[in-house]
Amino acid sequence: MNLSYTHLRSRGAHGSANSSTNQVAAVVAVLVLVGIAAGGAYHFRSSHKHAHPGSSSTSTFRIGYQKSGILNLQRVRGDLDKKLAATGVKVEWINFPAGPQIMEAIAVNGIDIGWTGDTPAVFAIASGNDIAYLANSSPDNAGLSRAVIVLPNSPIQRIADLKGKRVAVQKGSGAHNLLVQALGQAGVDYKEIHPVYLAPADARAAFESGAADAWAIWDPYLAIEQKKTGARTVANGKEIVTAGGFYLSKKQFARAHPDWIKTVLEQVEATSHWAAANPRESAAILAKQASIDPDALETTVRRLHAPGRSVVEAGPLTPDVIQAQQKVADEFLRIGLVPARVDVSKGLLTAQEYAAFQISASPQAAAGQVSSR
Repeated sequence: MNLSYTHLRSRGAHGSANSSTNQVAAVVAVLVLVGIAAGGAYHFRSSHKHAHPGSSSTSTFRIGYQKSGILNLQRVRGDLDKKLAATGVKVEWINFPAGPQIMEAIAVNGIDIGWTGDTPAVFAIASGNDIAYLANSSPDNAGLSRAVIVLPNSPIQRIADLKGKRVAVQKGSGAHNLLVQALGQAGVDYKEIHPVYLAPADARAAFESGAADAWAIWDPYLAIEQKKTGARTVANGKEIVTAGGFYLSKKQFARAHPDWIKTVLEQVEATSHWAAANPRESAAILAKQASIDPDALETTVRRLHAPGRSVVEAGPLTPDVIQAQQKVADEFLRIGLVPARVDVSKGLLTAQEYAAFQISASPQAAAGQVSSR
């Protein structure tokens, strides 16, 4: 992205809102292509022949994870690998920068299962992909794990000030949902901003250099940036509708391997509760192998597992969850980023199919009201 990034940078930290619309659109288009190319490298690299039970070789279960997530903590702890190895299943762990790349990898059979926030599944269904919602992770009730931020010396004080400004965001991510809804609540049309679609690492560079005026982002990137630059929050997830996050796969895989899925959900639920009780230790484990500041990771864990709230990492797909997810989808239709109404219930399995891998979990926190990871 060197050429595109240099182009953005040359406009300065606070370029004129009267700059050519076509010029901005061209820059954004190039950045989107770069982002797609970067994301595509992940699923192509992970593609391989997938063995299944009944074959002469060991079956391989491919799981996509993000550095700060519960799946990564589970990967490092190794409990899931041991349990599945005892049944002749080898786990292959594949890292991704964000949920949209995980969703894309599932769509092209690059991985079998992964976790994302609310929005990636919406875009996957809109694209005609036959995905399955497997389980729901309850949202962050305080709304602090996602935010739209600006640098400390920025003249931007509120969401309404983003008119005519460049806002970095991973397209189709949970932070994208946050940005869309926050703008709508402030009476700002999405077309009045200049979205710059970038994966987190590139977005950070654009934000810190002033090439982007604001950044819609989630933890741990959010916590890292707040500590590093003193970034100010102009909107967070407190009043943002979300269903939380989801464990997802293709429907065909869910129907073929409910036992594998149940084992994953049991293990991540247990790991989530362990992380809540041991935030410093879990942060230290992730920081050591992810090259992320442990204090930022501890902030991430504590924001999610706030005192006095029951967190469900792998809960059922309740009517409230689906209603909230439909609201997210309808917001993207409202601003024209999906061409037609997305029926999120297309990602649901039958009650009988869910019964094959549903696990026992603590009572689920109210979903559909606030921001998720």
